[in-house]
Amino acid sequence: MKKVVMVSKPTFTLTKQQIEQKAIALGFSKVGITSARSDKEVEHLNAWLGMGYHADMAWMQNPKRQDITQVMTGVKSIICVALNYYTPHEHQEQQEYAKISRYGWGRDYHRVLGKRLKALCAWIEAQSLDTESDRVQTRYYVDTGPISEKALAERAGIGWIGKHGNLITREYGSWVFLGEILTNLDLEPNTPHTQHCGTCRRCMDACPTDAIAQPFVVDANRCIAFHTIENKAADLPTRVAANLNNWVAGCDICQDVCPWNQRFAQPTSIEDFQPYPQNLAPKLEELATISEQEWEQAFTGSALRRIKPDRLRRNAKAAIASNSE
Repeated sequence: MKKVVMVSKPTFTLTKQQIEQKAIALGFSKVGITSARSDKEVEHLNAWLGMGYHADMAWMQNPKRQDITQVMTGVKSIICVALNYYTPHEHQEQQEYAKISRYGWGRDYHRVLGKRLKALCAWIEAQSLDTESDRVQTRYYVDTGPISEKALAERAGIGWIGKHGNLITREYGSWVFLGEILTNLDLEPNTPHTQHCGTCRRCMDACPTDAIAQPFVVDANRCIAFHTIENKAADLPTRVAANLNNWVAGCDICQDVCPWNQRFAQPTSIEDFQPYPQNLAPKLEELATISEQEWEQAFTGSALRRIKPDRLRRNAKAAIASNSE
């Protein structure tokens, strides 16, 4: 009788280095890995929520933010990525022009990062075995789920959370979009990034509404970015409306004054992040009367679609009123 030799199919094991190399090849600016465990960010989040600094962002209270294993069963590691979006254009300071945050100048970052994250997930999963029990699982997010993305990115060594609450990288400052891939792969984690704000408080001093209540703690109730984007009320709070300084979609003041941005910002290589002409210097008067159809045409494929026409008109009118006082 002929002897049958059973040869088991070897398991393909991905390494951290292979994943990092693939992420960079797909165009990401930075990549890091951390383990799926709770850390000090949970304590920080609870303290922030306890002070009511989340305003009416009820989704910040989602219990899944406290335990990432509730987001994906079996998750062991989180692959964090960053993508530089800076372009060397300046905001118009003339009184008739509205200001839009840099994040919204070009194509919707959810789409740009999502396309690359989807490709990275597909590549990772393609390295798994055919059997369901051994299959590599992935799930990606771009500012779309109950993920403490800045805290995870800091833990993954990509950068550190600055006093203004944004993630700062040595190479690009804070002009980076973040994304995450949750996976059941058990990967070697990176060393968490150290903090490098020192005694600097330029962001705190520059905020016209004192939204940075204390270092590393932002009060959304006083934040221009929150109110121009998320606040659905008919009118803006008096303190915010009086200090808009023509911001109608987000606010970059705390980032513009940051020394890390002033010294280390680099132009992005991503063409999709180049500004749409209408976003660099729109006129307040035009935004104050923008119609539904005009809004549709102006913000196709833009992250600014989150700001509905009625809110955009509200913001522009408030800025005009503030300028006339």
